[in-house]
Amino acid sequence: MNRILCITLRFLDPVPQFHGRTNEGEPEWPPSPLRLFQGMVASATRRWTPEQLNDTILPALKWLETVIPSIVTPPVKPDSIGFRMYVPNNSGDLMTAAWARGDTDTDMSKFRVEKDVRPLHLLDNTLHFLFPVSPQGQSHFEAIQSIARSMTHFGWGIDQIAGDARLISEADAASLPGEVWTPDSGSHGSPLRVPIPGTYDALDLRHERFLNRIGPNGFVPVPPISVFRVVRYRRAAEPGIRPFVAFKILEPDASGVKAFDPLRHTREVVGMLRHAVAEMARQQGWPPDQINSFIHGKVADGSGPLSGQGIPDRFQYLALPTFNAKLKRFESIRRVLIVAPPHCSKEIAWATRMMAGAELFNHQGPAGLLTILPRSDSVLRSYIEPETTWSTVTPVILPGYDDPDHLRRKLRDVRDAQTQQRLLKRLEARVESLIRKAFRQAGYSDELMKRAEFVWRTVGYQAGVESASRYLPPQNLDAAPRYHVKVRFPFAVPGPIAIGSGRFRGFGLFANMKEA
Repeated sequence: MNRILCITLRFLDPVPQFHGRTNEGEPEWPPSPLRLFQGMVASATRRWTPEQLNDTILPALKWLETVIPSIVTPPVKPDSIGFRMYVPNNSGDLMTAAWARGDTDTDMSKFRVEKDVRPLHLLDNTLHFLFPVSPQGQSHFEAIQSIARSMTHFGWGIDQIAGDARLISEADAASLPGEVWTPDSGSHGSPLRVPIPGTYDALDLRHERFLNRIGPNGFVPVPPISVFRVVRYRRAAEPGIRPFVAFKILEPDASGVKAFDPLRHTREVVGMLRHAVAEMARQQGWPPDQINSFIHGKVADGSGPLSGQGIPDRFQYLALPTFNAKLKRFESIRRVLIVAPPHCSKEIAWATRMMAGAELFNHQGPAGLLTILPRSDSVLRSYIEPETTWSTVTPVILPGYDDPDHLRRKLRDVRDAQTQQRLLKRLEARVESLIRKAFRQAGYSDELMKRAEFVWRTVGYQAGVESASRYLPPQNLDAAPRYHVKVRFPFAVPGPIAIGSGRFRGFGLFANMKEA
């Protein structure tokens, strides 16, 4: 069984806070592995002599340079305002010199500098760093435990902690309370500094330069440490980033932008886009079974839809209603997205190359021309920028019947208030369970769904979004129940977001609500 080295830091303040900042002066959360490593190096060199370090402690620190940990953090409440202090700036000699000149009105307040404080308020006092441990790494455990138990603060000097280390199982690590952050190979997540082989030596050299910063040639500034790398960390509950390519729809002769009505033409626009992608794939020599599965979402022979657990490997086609920033309302469709599962970046790169300039056709002939849309487009940002609150611009088609027990019919026949309330609660619970199911089917984790908050209704939540019943859905889903949904995530989640039975064909599409 694999073992995990768990380094635990417990903040001792009755109201725990963390004051650590990034190089840009912003609050650093989660705390970086490099910050932990620097704290451990400082504790080790303070406690042991150089000879003792070389025998047992230094090899353990060198081993830590080679392992990238995951992090389990307590929930935090950021203090967005903070406060300002005025602190001495080691300028007492200027004050005494003024006194010597007879300026008795000068006091220390004239030599204080501003210091802005923006702590993160921790809702629990415990932080964990989890390092996967090989049998060779376990030999360093006692040394690492001794170092961890020597740590006294983490962040600023006022962030006092008690440290410890232990070897635990993977099951024990999974049961630790808190929010799990894992290294991410993509471009999404919080950039954190991580030690690499050579970081200890760089810290040792920097300390030596600090001690000798004043010499025969005067003051020599100490350069910041540069031997580390930056790794992006994201919450384990966060969904994987779906690669996409965006297009604007022009008139067939490229004379202007083409507009479509979201109520009646969402499914038509999506159908034209999917047909254009399939035709391009045929021209490029894609095998028929791949076209059927990845482009049309069918089984290899095209006889039926794909089924099974997880996110199917297939394109998702989304028609984007335009957000009019001046009127603050959603209007006609003038843009489209092709979206793929997180691991299908190559397919999106293919679509980016091949679909720029492609024509859209309906039963009457040419209906539009695609042109690449940059990510900076203001309308596109409404669908992709991370936000905590999102709401639908096309209704969610639920993945199941919302009233299998005929509760609405029973409600018409019941006059007792308590019975009506009980039946309504059952009906609401059924709809909510289907909405959560729709998110899970779209790839959102159980942990995220437990913490997300939902409301739903048949009327849209943003101006210009019509009643759910007015949208013309895909033909095979015409009888399925559909609702507009607003979701509030516990943290900002990026788009595009589309859920429900129509998520591959333009329905269940969310836009972010920056004002909410």
